[in-house]
Amino acid sequence: MADPIFDDRRLAEIYDPLDPDRSDLDVYAGIADELGARSVLDVGCGTGTFACLLAERGLSVTGVDPAAASLDVSRTKPGADRVTWLHGDATTLPPLQVDLATMTANVAQVFVTDEDWAATLNAVHAALRPGGHLVLETRDPAAEAWREWDREHTHARADVDGVGGVETWCDLTDVSGDLVSFRWTVVFDSDGAVLTSDSTLRFRSRVEVEASLADAGFTVEDVRDAPDRPGRELVFLARRG
Repeated sequence: MADPIFDDRRLAEIYDPLDPDRSDLDVYAGIADELGARSVLDVGCGTGTFACLLAERGLSVTGVDPAAASLDVSRTKPGADRVTWLHGDATTLPPLQVDLATMTANVAQVFVTDEDWAATLNAVHAALRPGGHLVLETRDPAAEAWREWDREHTHARADVDGVGGVETWCDLTDVSGDLVSFRWTVVFDSDGAVLTSDSTLRFRSRVEVEASLADAGFTVEDVRDAPDRPGRELVFLARRG
């Protein structure tokens, strides 16, 4: 199931206006070029920003996401008609043979159990052509990013076209081992509505990620700093055997 912040239509519609700078995605588009990919599966495509970016560059793109509201938003974007949008997750895909699969942002961390993570990696492996690549990013647990997931560090106000003033902040709710839970609160000035969304992410170490990729039949070819959070996130490039 998708978290409310992605699957509540009112929240999904303000997701992009509240985070308008997605220049980090240019690096992932560059990786697609580097690998010579012509077809891409974007796992957890959300509101479709990356999928549409790739489609406008002439790539064949399939975007899959469990949040119907996010997919509704994605279909309204320029280039959306060039993308195949699928409601579901990697384990519900039709037969595919793509050159590249991607998991940007926190997608790789939403799979909190070993079983769900393994099932997702196995499904992605099956969707890739032999020699195809998976590129994913994940937060480095050593950086302890959650220490700044509080109102002091996250509180913001914004005016959203057609919506009005919006106030947002995050509260850390629990840290249990490598599982970190938090709550986003969103307040709409127009009617005073207060919406909340609870999420949990799993912070796997580099060793754990590499081992899980190997178990799923991937060879890790490179591990890089994430473009927007150097020293805080890692980007894995793995090839299907």
